[in-house]
Formats: sequence, structure tokens, C-alpha cells
Amino acid sequence: MEYTYLLSLCVILLSTKIFSIISRRAQLPQVVGALMAGLFFGPAVLGALTSHFLGFQFCLMPSGLLSRLAELGVIVIMFTAGMETNISDLQASGKVGFVVALSGVLVPLGMGAGLMYLFDPNTTFVSAVFVGAVLTATSVSITVETLKELGKMSTKAGNTILAAALIDDILGLICLTVITGMAGEQVNMLLILVKITGFFVFVGLMGVLFYKFMDWSDRQQEERNLRRYPVIGFAFCLFMAWAAEVVFGIADIIGAFSAGMIIAMSPKGQYIASKFDTIAYLLLTPVFFANIGLEVTIPHMSLGLLAFTAALVAVSVISKLGGCGLGARLCGLDKHQSYQIGLGMVCRGEVALIVAGKGMAMGMINEDYLGPIIIMIIICTIFTPIFLKKAFRGKDEEVADHHLADQFELADRVDLLTNDLILHDNRKHEIHWKEFMEI
Repeated sequence: MEYTYLLSLCVILLSTKIFSIISRRAQLPQVVGALMAGLFFGPAVLGALTSHFLGFQFCLMPSGLLSRLAELGVIVIMFTAGMETNISDLQASGKVGFVVALSGVLVPLGMGAGLMYLFDPNTTFVSAVFVGAVLTATSVSITVETLKELGKMSTKAGNTILAAALIDDILGLICLTVITGMAGEQVNMLLILVKITGFFVFVGLMGVLFYKFMDWSDRQQEERNLRRYPVIGFAFCLFMAWAAEVVFGIADIIGAFSAGMIIAMSPKGQYIASKFDTIAYLLLTPVFFANIGLEVTIPHMSLGLLAFTAALVAVSVISKLGGCGLGARLCGLDKHQSYQIGLGMVCRGEVALIVAGKGMAMGMINEDYLGPIIIMIIICTIFTPIFLKKAFRGKDEEVADHHLADQFELADRVDLLTNDLILHDNRKHEIHWKEFMEI
């Protein structure tokens, strides 16, 4: 029996943590560190260096086990994202959040597809549109951290960014659903639409049934039997992911995301969500991000790919900045607020990586383009916090509805209180409890 996978997991977990700490101290998102760990210990850096100087390649290599764990990791990531998505908040955000999100999907989609045709006129329609789909994603977590640091979470621009980013990811996933349905050799648009419609009907039906089951179970069980709910929730997530991929022919992450949204509206939804942080943080999320880095062979990029990378970075910034800014202007916001919103939506992160990884696994994009996509994501994650701080500096901002901002603040306070209780730190617990009660 081969036990090398144990050493590989050991290196991945330690390296992603170390690189993430370095990224955080550099005021960059921790996801950048996890990606860099995979790049450094994979064929892209360590493999190339050892091959050049030692004459043989010594590095971590992608494997079947890592790929399976990474697939499970992306399912859990999207599952937890679904549990953090509040339907009522999306409805309350009004037309501004929707218009900004819609323009932030359509403009990058069109510009990304156009860029692919410009660099590779022989590319297929599906491949071109898929690159555009990668550019539609927005990473709200990175922007939120920046806004919290600046104390601008409750401004009108900050609230619009939060709402638009949530809607943006949902629209992007719907776009991914359509594109993956077109990936077959014989594309039947009517059949694709039927499958998509059938899937959403299925989601609605499963949502009603799951809610009734959880409500009945909640009335039957005692509080001390809570541990069964996370098991039920995860089993439901895996079933929905399987059904989406096998039965309806769309991406499994769509099913996982839908399962998360259903659970968020059910009894014990918050309790179930709280139990997935540990398994994701401990194993699945580091493996997912590191595995993407292991798949990249950046040193093999040609001059053409380097030019494509530069163009992709430019398009990724311009399309979000212009598209989301235009949407904000159409809704009556001033130029400065529109610029702030556009900047806040530039950052890419987990969803873009997930979409890129899914596209490569399904053969919708050539693996050579994975390197440029990862470089684009890293540059955008560095670009956004720096310029967003400058955009919000030196001007009093109009305060908007606090509801969405308070949700992120409340989650942070709950985490602090939990840590205090675990560490038995009564002094900090009293301080954090007073702050919690003031929200």
C-alpha cells in the first residue's frame, strides 16, 4: 500500500498555514497564501528548480486522492457559501444591488469571451464564454475585511457592495449552469433549459420537504441530540451535489450551493453552519486551494500566454470597475460612490478559482490558461484592498441601512465570544459580551 499521500497532506497543511500567515501579515487575503503554497511546492516552482539544478523533478504532484479531496473541498466551500446567503437580505437590497450585480456579470462575461477570441480565433464558443464566466465572480470576503478596517461597512457604497456581491455569485453560478450544459458535443439549448428549469423545480421541492422534515425532527428530539443535525445536513449537501451532476447534468457545486441555501432557511440552520468551519479549515479548504496551485505550470508559459495574462488582468479590472460602476450610476449614485462600488467588486477569490477548476476538469478550457487565471486572481486580490482604501480615504460617506453590515459584524463577535469561552478568558469575555450587546 502506498503511504506517500500522508506526507503530501502533511506538507500541504503545514505549507498552506505558513504561507497564509505570511499573507495575513502582509495584509493580503489568506487564500493568496494557500495558492502560493501550492505553486511553490508543485511543478511550477519547486519542480522546475529541482529539475534544472538536480536533473530530476522533486515536488508535490497532483494525484487522484488530492483531486477527490479537492472536489469534496469545493463542495463544502459552496455549501457553506449557500448557508451564508440570506434570501431576505437579497430581496431587501432592492434594485441597486441587483442592477450592479447584473452589470457586473454581463460586462465581464462579454469582455472575457471577446478576449479569448482575440487571442485564439479558433477557440470554441463554450471555451470563450467560460473564460468570461470566470471573470464574473466576486470575492466579498476580501472587500469586507477592507471595509471593516476602514469603518465603512455601513456606508451606502459599502452596503451596495455587500448586496451586489451576494447576488453576483448567484448570477455567476446560474451562468456556469448554462455553460456547463453547453459543454456536450451535441448542444440542445431546449434540453439545457428544460434541465435547468427542472433542477430549480427540484430544488424548490427538496427545500419544502427538507424544511418539513427538519421542523418535525426539531419537535421530536431533545436539545442534547443536536449532533445529528450536521450529519443530516452534510448528507443532504452530498445528495444535492450528486443529483445536480448526475441527474440534471450541471455542476455539482450548484447543487451544494442550493443545499446550503435550503438549510439556511430551516430550523437548526445556524447550528449546522457553525459545525462546518472546522472540517473545512482543518483539511478540505487547504487541499482545494493547494491542489489548484499544483496543477499550474507557470514556467512553461509562452510569450503569447504572458501577453494573454497581462490582457486578462486588465480586462478583469476594467470590466468590473466599469460594469459595476455603470450599474451604480444608472441607479442614481454619484461618481465617487460608483467608483468605490466598482473597485469593491474587482476582487476575485474562491468562486473564480472554483469555476476555473471546474472548467479545466470538464475540458472546457485548456490547462495552459489556468496559470494566467490564477495570476489574475492573485493580482486582483492585491489590487482591491490597496485602491479601495484610497477611494474611501478623506471623505465622509453617507450611512445606509446597517442590516447587511451588521450581519458580518455579528458573526465576528460570535467568533470572539466562542474563543473566549473555549480559552476560559473571563476578562476578554466580559469585554466582548458588552460589545456584542451593543450591536
